Parts: sequence; C-alpha cells; structure tokens
Amino acid sequence: MRKAPLTLEQLRVAVAEGEIDTVALALVDMQGRLQGKRFHAPYFLDQVVAHGSEGCNYLLAVDVDMNTVDGYAMSNWERGYGDFAMRPDLHTLRRVPWQPGTAMLLADLEWVDGNGPVAASPRQILRRQLDRLAGHGLTAYAGTELEFVIFRDSYEQAFRRGYRDLTPASQYNVDYSLLGTARVEPLLRRVRTEMAGAGLTPESAKGECNLGQYEIAFRYDEALACADHHVIYKNGAKEIAAQEGLSITFMAKPNDREGSSCHIHFSLRDASGDSALFGDGPAHLSVTGQRVLAGLLATMRELSLFSAPNINSYKRYQPGSFAPTALRWGTDNRTCALRLVGHGQGLRVENRVPGADVNPYLAIAALVAGTVYGIEHGLELGDECTGNAYDDSAAQRVPGSLREALALWQSSQLARDAFGDDVVAHYANMARLELAAFDAAVTDWELTRGFERL
Repeated sequence: MRKAPLTLEQLRVAVAEGEIDTVALALVDMQGRLQGKRFHAPYFLDQVVAHGSEGCNYLLAVDVDMNTVDGYAMSNWERGYGDFAMRPDLHTLRRVPWQPGTAMLLADLEWVDGNGPVAASPRQILRRQLDRLAGHGLTAYAGTELEFVIFRDSYEQAFRRGYRDLTPASQYNVDYSLLGTARVEPLLRRVRTEMAGAGLTPESAKGECNLGQYEIAFRYDEALACADHHVIYKNGAKEIAAQEGLSITFMAKPNDREGSSCHIHFSLRDASGDSALFGDGPAHLSVTGQRVLAGLLATMRELSLFSAPNINSYKRYQPGSFAPTALRWGTDNRTCALRLVGHGQGLRVENRVPGADVNPYLAIAALVAGTVYGIEHGLELGDECTGNAYDDSAAQRVPGSLREALALWQSSQLARDAFGDDVVAHYANMARLELAAFDAAVTDWELTRGFERL
C-alpha cells in the first residue's frame, strides 16, 4: 500500500501548530474535475476522518455547466437527488502549497444506504479494472503527459471576451525551445515546485508547437495513483495560473492549430515486480506483451468514449498532426496510435489517442480493460507499422466523431462485459446529452458563414 505524502498524524500535528486550518475533500466527477468541500481542519479531524461526508448524487449526473439533465438512473428528480457518502482515502492526503494553510485528499463514493461503491464513479471504474488485472497476477503502471495552452488573459477576461482574441504566452512554435519557455518559466516553475510539495514527482517542462502551448511531465506511478496525481495537477495548475493573472486551457483542440494531447505511457509488472511486456518476441515483446498490444488495438474503437469523451476531442485527429488516426502500433513511431518506447524493464506502450480533456481514470480503465481482453482471448499481434501510419488505408481508424464513438460504445458487448450495463448506460447518456446540446447551439461558424451571405 502506498504511503501518503502527508500522514494523518502529521496532519494532526500541523493543525495543532496552526500550520493547516483547512482540509479539502474532493471527489472526481465524470469530466475528471474535482468537486467537494473545504472543511475547518479541526472538524475534519474530529468528524470527517471517521464518518466521511456527503455530497449530492447529481455530481455524477450533470453536464459541464452543472445543469441537472435527464436520463441518469442513479440521480434524478424522481429519486429526489439524494446524497453520496464521501469516504476519505487517507492514502491521498497531501499539502496544497498553492493554497495557504490547506491540505487535501480524495474521496471514494459509496451509497448512503450501505449498498456499496457507486459503480459509475471514475475512481471505482478504474479500481474494478485493476482488480480484474490483479486476477491475472499483474499490476498496471501509467504516466500521463498533459499538454495545455497558456494565455496572458485571466479567466475572467477570457470569459468576458467570449474566449476570443486572447493573447497566447508565445507568438511562435516553441517546441523544445529554452528561450521560448523562459518567458513563462515563473509559472511553469511554480507548478513544478508546488506539485512536488504536494507529493507529486515532476520530471520536466517543455514548449510545444501551438502558440502558448506547453507540457509538464511527471514520473509514472501505479495506475490509480497516476490518475489521482493527474487530476490534482490539472486542478492545481489552473488555480496557480489564476493566481498569476493568467489562464490555462486543457481543451483537446482550442483553435485551428495543433491540439493538446494526453499521451498515456502504460506498462505492466508481474508478481515478482518484473516487466510483463519485455521478452524475446517481436520488438522485444513477451507473449503477454504481444497479447496486451493486440488487446488494446482490438478494443480501442469500442472504448473510445473513455479516451475521447467530448465533441471537441475528435477535432484533434487530423492527418500529419501528431494526433493519431490509424489504429496501428510501431516502435518509436509517432504516426501510430500505439508507440512502443523504452528498453528492457522500462519497455512500455504510449497511447497517443487521448487529448488533454480526457478523464484519466476512464482512459486508463479502458487500457486495462483492453489488456485483460487481449490476455483472456489470447490475441495475436499484427505486424508492426514501420512507415507512415497516416497513409495506411487498410488500418482501422480512430472514430471521427463523438456520435460515432457513442454508437460503438452502445453496441459493444465488450464494454458491457468489462464495465457493466449500468456504467455503459451512464456514460452513453453523458455523450447523448453533449450531442443534443451541441446540435441545438448556434455556433460562430454558422454566424460567420450565414449572417449576411445566406
């Protein structure tokens, strides 16, 4: 079991000495956001540690604007919008260096009637898949590379301008440029150092291709811890940017230039702690490794709703954009959906499909489900792609839209077997509601083309 960055006893001492006065308890919603409450620290220690807290169950049944919407079996007007039980996971307890006197931790969701975990909660979805993987004697590790775009405008200024005509933090492609990143190094440095203070392990920061686009990478960890760190970092980076009068977007495709990705590095260890992917087969893959990659490729289309959950997600997938379109694998080949990287015990697969808007728990759960599928069905891995996968007309493609992904998800027996009917229905409803909202909206594109000329 992982050690917490901040133990409960250390929290008690910090509260007694006046160093910490606030504890934030957060759940992860469908969009991968942190929702919850800030507690007066003595009350948290006296009551919440032992008994948990409550939160309205609509937190897993609203759209991105927090509107109550129809179609969710777990939470609706007929059921009275009751509460979840929020059970603190003390292994996630940590300081929050960017908020004075504050600690935080994540909660697992259970039904208040004692009827067990909430199956559709993202943390529980990932836990269930990790338990299935453990049945095969394997443990999953992951690292997420999360890109974002920085603007010189505050979030309030961006809102007032309708998110138009904003000033990006760089005026040209600063991919790997030390000069190009120096202008925002004060912000990047704050994020790196303060995330380290929160118990994460930063590796590096670098510029990317789009104007104002950057990436901060963190060390890999066990899959659940990786997802936990991802949501804490994403939320914290926005808070730090706001304190600096700047804004950050994690949209998958914020404009017509390069999109923002969330490449997920994924590996497995066996019961002895050795790599389960490394072996003497093709591309140094073991038999298990070959089955894993075959399973990921075989399941990626049907499970794409968990890797690309929004309408905007699918606008990244453009030929020659470094966002994949072909479901192929290759050694150190960035044109493929699955890029095999690393050597020996460090061999791992990089899933290049998710964008920066992804919910990490769901995306990693899909990887684990694909892994289990490949192992249980003894799938054989197809030939490696050694050229330009964008030009491979025979390859299956990443779904081209949320509508296509929803149809694949709803008709997938694989998804039902892996996640259960309730989870499939819950996230299908989320996609349907997003599509309905988008279909009803009048966009700037329509106004520009039609206001005068039609």
